[in-house]
Amino acid sequence: MRFWERLGALDRRIIYTLVGLAVIVPLLLKIVMPIRVSEPVLLAYKTIESLPAGSVIMLSIDYDAASEPELQPMLVAILRHAFKKDLKVILTGHWALGLPLGEIALNKVASEFNKKYGEDYINLGYRPGYSALMVGIGREIRDFFATDYRGISLDSFPFMKKVHNYNQIAVLVGFEAGATGDAWVQFAGARFGQKIILGATGVVAPDLYPYLQARQICGLISGLQGAAEYETLVNTIGTATLGMPTQSILHGLIILFIIIGNISYFILRRRKK
Repeated sequence: MRFWERLGALDRRIIYTLVGLAVIVPLLLKIVMPIRVSEPVLLAYKTIESLPAGSVIMLSIDYDAASEPELQPMLVAILRHAFKKDLKVILTGHWALGLPLGEIALNKVASEFNKKYGEDYINLGYRPGYSALMVGIGREIRDFFATDYRGISLDSFPFMKKVHNYNQIAVLVGFEAGATGDAWVQFAGARFGQKIILGATGVVAPDLYPYLQARQICGLISGLQGAAEYETLVNTIGTATLGMPTQSILHGLIILFIIIGNISYFILRRRKK
């Protein structure tokens, strides 16, 4: 009986230490575990894979630093896929504080593939307007983005001369930490028939599955697991793949603590009676 009493009164510093080790050790050892690719992520991959070279895709950065661990690996993996296929990339976003994260990923991956700004990709930056902007792009993108984020005219970039609205954008990929993905589906997808892929945090993704089941989006990448699956498909070991062992071990450890705590509680309660 004392055994369960001791477990029930386990010093929280021991728990914190075990949780810390569960996080740190797998990251230091860079353990890689097998990743099974789910159907929603495979659909997203196939949609990008089916595009011919030179197609234009738009990436929307709709998250900030709080969701960076989950969504940034997705962005990096899709950028690698896009540049590998020689697609043209337009970066924008509805979360102003997230745009610097998009810029960091864009510059990093572009340098890996020797892609040049203005020829292979541009960054439009942030514009206020939200739903009005989404509808406005369906008419003429220059109504909201006459220049890129540096103030350079869009028409000075060769591949942008042919891009005026959604008709010239093959796929829109939204990286979502909130409700912006719903707006993309409603205003760009439903009204203009824009093909959309959504990547979302693990908390947001369950609300987006109905769009996938209704075929209103072409694929869904969910949380760190989804990012790891996309990294697997593009044959890259990134932060999502390296984070999966930590996440798995930590989840197992927390479940174990919950089971032990409940057993200890019920045994001690019966003893008091």
